[in-house]
Amino acid sequence: MWKCPKCGRAFKNTNQDHYCGEAPKTIQEYIERQPEEIQPYLRQINKAIQSAIPNATEKISWSMPTYWKKHNLIQFAAFKKHIGLYPGPAAVEAFAERLTEYKTSKGAIQMPYNKPMPLELIGEIARWCERQ
Repeated sequence: MWKCPKCGRAFKNTNQDHYCGEAPKTIQEYIERQPEEIQPYLRQINKAIQSAIPNATEKISWSMPTYWKKHNLIQFAAFKKHIGLYPGPAAVEAFAERLTEYKTSKGAIQMPYNKPMPLELIGEIARWCERQ
């Protein structure tokens, strides 16, 4: 077990990403707490999702920006080398042919910072999630 030297929480993985202290209350606050060089990516993704599903409620769930409509539709989060997009397993499966250049796992898509963010695709995935 690894213990965070800042907040004292214990984790399985050494240097596991987490929030020390209180989680952000809004998506904007989440973005502002991230490293400056990552914030533009988060703003782009947030705008793409917001434009695609404008009637969804914005909130923080599991310490991640979340778009919600009776249930979580899609979430995203910043990591050291990528942004994780969490549309759920059915969406990852439905868009599998268009996600071949990204690392995916059950319900998650990793979009590295060294590639352009697929904003149009992110919007399509968000709309798909809202319809399901």
